Amino acid sequence: MSTSNNDSSGVARARAGANFALVKYWGKADARLNVPAVGSISITLDRLYTETTVELAAGAASDELLLNGVRRDEDLPKISACLDLLRRKAGSAQRVRVASRNNFPTGAGLASSASGFAALVRAAEAAFGLTLSPRERSILARQGSGSAARSIFGGFVEMHAGTAPDGSDSFAEPLLDGADWPLEVVIAVTAKGAKEIGSRSGMTRSATSSPYYAAWVAEQPPDLAAGRKAIRARDFAPLAELAEHNCLKMHAAALAARPPLVYWNGATVECLHTVRRLRAHGVPVFFTIDAGPQLKAVCAPGARATVENALRDVPGVLELMPSALGPGAELC
Repeated sequence: MSTSNNDSSGVARARAGANFALVKYWGKADARLNVPAVGSISITLDRLYTETTVELAAGAASDELLLNGVRRDEDLPKISACLDLLRRKAGSAQRVRVASRNNFPTGAGLASSASGFAALVRAAEAAFGLTLSPRERSILARQGSGSAARSIFGGFVEMHAGTAPDGSDSFAEPLLDGADWPLEVVIAVTAKGAKEIGSRSGMTRSATSSPYYAAWVAEQPPDLAAGRKAIRARDFAPLAELAEHNCLKMHAAALAARPPLVYWNGATVECLHTVRRLRAHGVPVFFTIDAGPQLKAVCAPGARATVENALRDVPGVLELMPSALGPGAELC
């Protein structure tokens, strides 16, 4: 249950890591409440993060947003809608200044909205003098960005789609601490610009026009059960097979939409083949790709250097971002 802390200074800063799903989220059951159509399982990273400062703005008539040092009025409606939820809990009408910075490309398929809204909720909670439970934070972050519900937590995280009409059972919770199974990740960046079709629009297009979408939704519960089992057992091989299969099913549904959603480029495909060849030669690694051209190679401990060396040689790879698993959203 949320409580109010009157000792708040009215300004707070938080950091949240990007996450990406091993069992994917794609599609919404309720667009208004941002409730996902399917559950998901993800990992939170320590290398890619958003830092956000929220400051109460006395006398201001509206909220203000700076993203990476640039005023972003076009993004303000979504930010203010999320802040309104916290204002309601705090019993406040106070407008705020938000200054947010990503240490990785924004809107490029690297989960900047997930880390962004998780950091926003955590910082705004403190600025408004609230004390929320982790579940409350997750529910609030979800309403800003579906995957942000997962970035509230670190390590391995499961997001429940839920069935309640008010979205109260649609939240994430931790599955396993990252220190208990310290997998590593190498992100192969193959494009740095914002993707042409955002995830939210892509989900809607897939759900309304892809003949494969219903099958995607129907097969998610057994995938979630298998992912949960593999993670709890720290069993790399079945998690690798499942994550790649689930990823390709999501992209199959997107590719079959009208017009088709092609999030990959040539370098993405070459990276995919490189990871498959590595595993065929005994390197414990698998790929996953979200709605964008960046490939994430997930490695068992000790394999990261080998994977980095192989992906560095792929034509079209602009940058490699290695990462360990990271914590949840925290004040800083």
